[in-house]
Amino acid sequence: MKAVSGTLIAGAIMTALAAPAGAQTPASQTSYAVTYLEVMPSAKGEAASLIKEVAAASRKEPGNLRYEVLQQVDRPNQFAILEAWSDLKALEAHGGGAAMTKFRDKLKPLRSGPYDERPSQPISVAAGATEGGKGSIYVVTHVDVAPPSKDVTIDLLKKFADDTRKEPSSVRFEVWQQDNRGNHFTVSEIWKNREAVDNHIVTASTKEFREKLGPMTGALFDDRIYTSIE
Repeated sequence: MKAVSGTLIAGAIMTALAAPAGAQTPASQTSYAVTYLEVMPSAKGEAASLIKEVAAASRKEPGNLRYEVLQQVDRPNQFAILEAWSDLKALEAHGGGAAMTKFRDKLKPLRSGPYDERPSQPISVAAGATEGGKGSIYVVTHVDVAPPSKDVTIDLLKKFADDTRKEPSSVRFEVWQQDNRGNHFTVSEIWKNREAVDNHIVTASTKEFREKLGPMTGALFDDRIYTSIE
């Protein structure tokens, strides 16, 4: 057997060290982002108006595919923004643009928590995904597992997405992987109504998914229920 040169070994080590720990979004791939916003309870109306304003401006920007603005049902001072962009370049241009800069500046004195934005790449997204209609219920879930369980979790999430899309009241079900933390995921769901959400929770596929995921999670299963503010 030939000896491996020290130069090759050193090069391999440097390559491994240089590789980022999180997921990598190809430049030409659709990019997604979820942003969680929490404001003072007294400022929820003003915040909602600002969020609607930035949503209208953002939808006119090059590369925007959708921009959904949501308010949490049981804690109306908490909001979420779901975005899809044609590629990472469009998402980054949006983040540094005038509309977002103005929005963040106006929102800052109203916030009671950090501006929590999580750019992501798709893990399971159905073709021709639609937006919710009037009365639709959104569920946004943050899934956090130990890093060694990342790949197993991806397989579980893909199967769960496939199973869920077969339910008659499922409007949309997507799974995204956070760019800078490959072991963190966002599950984004739309249902026809609240009854559909309750029915989904008790299905065999949901129970199986939760049981298998449980031992791998690094935090509580954080599912939040929202409605559109538009």
